[in-house]
Amino acid sequence: MSGSSPMTPSPTKAEELPVSGGSGKKRDPLGSGAVHPILKDVGEIYSRLLDHRPVIQGEIRYFIKEFEEKRSFREVRVLENLKNTVFEANNQTLPKCEQVMQDSLNEALRRLQASNEMTGRLQQREQEEKQLQIEKLTAGEKQRIVQWEEFLKEQHSQKAVVDEEHAKAMERLKEQYAIMEKDLTKRTL
Repeated sequence: MSGSSPMTPSPTKAEELPVSGGSGKKRDPLGSGAVHPILKDVGEIYSRLLDHRPVIQGEIRYFIKEFEEKRSFREVRVLENLKNTVFEANNQTLPKCEQVMQDSLNEALRRLQASNEMTGRLQQREQEEKQLQIEKLTAGEKQRIVQWEEFLKEQHSQKAVVDEEHAKAMERLKEQYAIMEKDLTKRTL
């Protein structure tokens, strides 16, 4: 696995700076030229043994790929099931529902028309009965008015008779009292 780790040694400033009083040559701080290949090998060994990022990244990519494929298969299955359900509903369930609804609506319409006819007949009968009652009440009222007028006439004539009898009775009493007063005056004298 390739790639370098952050721990890989890099040249220091001491290696880059010229040695004082010198000729301008770079000086190796460790003192030997063989150290660099060793450090390079150590860095590669470290990255292979201890730096697992490339391996983990590969595993993550593999997991994501597998997850997305399984997810897409699952979604495809769900969509296929939905398509089958919709197809079945359109071809089988919907026509059955339409037929049942049409039959039910026809039956309901027939019953509604029959009930409308019955209520119409009942209203007509009720109207006729009310009209008969009104006619009976009107006839009864007219008859009572006629009877009342006859009663008033009879009462008036009876009052006249009673008044006449009363007047006659008063006359008789006056005459009787007048006779009695004459007798009384005769007896007292």
